[in-house]
Amino acid sequence: MTNKLVAYIGILGVSLFAIAAIVGPLLIEDYSVVSQYISESFAINTEYGRYLQYFGYIPSGILITIFCFSAPRKLPSSKLIVAGFFGLALFYGLGTILVGIFPCDAGCPTDVINSSLAQLIHNAVASLTYIFFPICLIGIGLGFKKFENYERLSQIAIITGIISGIFIFSLFSDPNSGYRGILQRIIETSFIVFMVGSALRIGAGAEVKL
Repeated sequence: MTNKLVAYIGILGVSLFAIAAIVGPLLIEDYSVVSQYISESFAINTEYGRYLQYFGYIPSGILITIFCFSAPRKLPSSKLIVAGFFGLALFYGLGTILVGIFPCDAGCPTDVINSSLAQLIHNAVASLTYIFFPICLIGIGLGFKKFENYERLSQIAIITGIISGIFIFSLFSDPNSGYRGILQRIIETSFIVFMVGSALRIGAGAEVKL
């Protein structure tokens, strides 16, 4: 694939995610972006949940996976960069596909005792995604540090990795927080910023300097 095509795939992937995350709450009366998880907008039995799953999150996850597996071929050769992007493909790309296929129960409860199988899978995949993706971002950022033309992308990766890590820790500390919706949206925005930055950088296709 050309650099431009890889870049378009990455931007389209996160754009679908962002659109679904914005449109979903608008379709549900009394939904609060401050206190409700994104997943609650396509939970089991929500009226438009299937549309958000199959036209938003699942194709988004597919495109993000393709982008993250393809990106290292368009970037400087570094084990950290390859490992980081492959980690994002597995934990964020495939993770988004799985949480789309297995929506949470109404209200996305964290109580495992009364949860459905879909809810258990949803929570497990989401937890693994949030544990590993800040590590992947920081690893990618450190991998870029030795390449002269990639200082900006290195900074973006490290900063978004740190920011997402802080807010993930806050979310894990109190998953029922009245601000969990905002916390999650800051986390997702951090990832989107990195993805757009890396896609634009790949699309520009500048020469690598050591």
